[in-house]
Amino acid sequence: MTEQRTGYSAPLRFAFYGRVSTEDKQDPAASKAWQLRRAETLIETRGGRIVVEYFDVDRSRSIPWVRRPRASELLEALKDPGRGFDAVVIGEPHRAFYGGQYGLTFPLFDHYGVPLWVPEIGGVIDPANEAHDMIMSMFGGLSKGERNRIRTRVRSSMAAIAATEGRYLGGRPPYGYKLVDGGPHPHPGKAADGKRLLMLEIDPEAAPVVQRIFGEYLGLDGSPEKGLFAIAEGLTRDGIPCPSAHDRARNRHREGLAWAKSAVRTILTNPRYTGHQVWNRQRKDEVLIDVNDVSLGHITKLRWNERDKWVFSSTVVHPVIIEKDVFDRIEGKLATRRCQAGGTKARHHTKHTYALRGVMYCGLCDRKMQAHTYKGYVYFRCRYPEEYALANKVEHPRNLFVRENQVTAIVDPWLAKVLAPHRIKQTIEDLHGSQGQPHNSAAMRARAQIADLEIKLGRHRAALEAGANPVTVTSWMAETEAKLAAAQAELRASQTERRRILTVEEIEKLVTGLGDLVRTLKDADAAARQGVYQSLGIRLVYDPQKREIRVEASLDPDRIRLSHDPAFGGTVRVRGGT
Repeated sequence: MTEQRTGYSAPLRFAFYGRVSTEDKQDPAASKAWQLRRAETLIETRGGRIVVEYFDVDRSRSIPWVRRPRASELLEALKDPGRGFDAVVIGEPHRAFYGGQYGLTFPLFDHYGVPLWVPEIGGVIDPANEAHDMIMSMFGGLSKGERNRIRTRVRSSMAAIAATEGRYLGGRPPYGYKLVDGGPHPHPGKAADGKRLLMLEIDPEAAPVVQRIFGEYLGLDGSPEKGLFAIAEGLTRDGIPCPSAHDRARNRHREGLAWAKSAVRTILTNPRYTGHQVWNRQRKDEVLIDVNDVSLGHITKLRWNERDKWVFSSTVVHPVIIEKDVFDRIEGKLATRRCQAGGTKARHHTKHTYALRGVMYCGLCDRKMQAHTYKGYVYFRCRYPEEYALANKVEHPRNLFVRENQVTAIVDPWLAKVLAPHRIKQTIEDLHGSQGQPHNSAAMRARAQIADLEIKLGRHRAALEAGANPVTVTSWMAETEAKLAAAQAELRASQTERRRILTVEEIEKLVTGLGDLVRTLKDADAAARQGVYQSLGIRLVYDPQKREIRVEASLDPDRIRLSHDPAFGGTVRVRGGT
């Protein structure tokens, strides 16, 4: 490809693409400005001008173009002959391409005849030029290497700080502690900017609850030892807020209704209550989304590390809630129970593929129902009261279940009906009309909380200037700033999750593409069924009282994540016992 290939005598109209990740607290506005400036400098000598911008914010470079919102929109625009631009310019290839992404993306530009301009090439990329291909592939490799080097340095630094200094390294404070001001930051530059360290201090409301949990599990008060569920029931019965209810600012994603067995177990197994800082209990693994389609890239999964990989501080660095000998007794008791259950390591279960995985919901608690195989049949069950001490909170059967094949026998004909050729037009109109106007209640709540916290910070500063105790006020300010940071993070997350309203043409394209799949569901295996259901955004809500299934579907433009906003649906009855 050469510049003359475009065939334009008039100045070229450019689409600009850039990207910034805010993981290391970059300024999106400043990053966009310098990337845009580089792009304009490249094209202005050729008389080009930028007419449209595509800029991804808060997206890691490791995410492929098809999964970046703005980049995927640019790729879709390439297909449109009336796209409104003649070429694409990138300000920084390190930001745009990672690993082998260039080799998967540039062929689309070449196929649709859209030139791609990059400063490092000095102009337009020529697909027939091996040097150009080698340079761009090299930048992708350098980008991947840079990200890996940064990750290695950060992890090594955090391990050293945890072991030698025992410094608080971020994240939610364990239940029983709260964050307070820890003095100026040891880094001179950050200290000059007003950054301060945070440290853990005893939470007078929650710490006694932690001690109660340890005491009841071991029977330290002379009473019989209690199990996890019995402890959770007692705490709920006594009206003690569970961890997510105790600190709503950091746990807005949880309902905070009652104590769960998992919350009690987490407290019993957290060694930080002994006063030692502990780091690297969990790790982030990057796992392929689809082993049959590597171009979709990876997703990050949080997994537990073996105990020998945990990093402990050499000394006690924050107040002790549980003595070391008591915690060791807990570990010994839990280890004994694991051995009695069949070994110290988790048992490996055979992985099953369930057609309705992730789409079945309980109509009583609105939680996902879990798959379970019994005597050759697949059931979806909700065991909400088995995990949460809800005896005096909500009315919910102890074990609620419905058989999978009874549900699919009704859902599949319904899908075939709504996507039948003679009903396609009406279905598309219903889908488009039911999307409504985009709204984001989570963002509104986060903004309101941010405004309140900023007012609160102003009051703290005023109290400090009026001569209040500096130690007390700075502890208040540190706690408020931590809540403010959490609210700002929630706002960023809610804004990036905002859903795009689909056009009629986009809905028609998606529905038409899925029509043949739906008609073959009768003989499809579980994996194929699951793919169709998730592509359509199927959501099934089971009402045990009416013995009915509410079927809802919402097309997802990216087909990557499952949307829970109902676009069209109906109610069907499940025959047979439940």
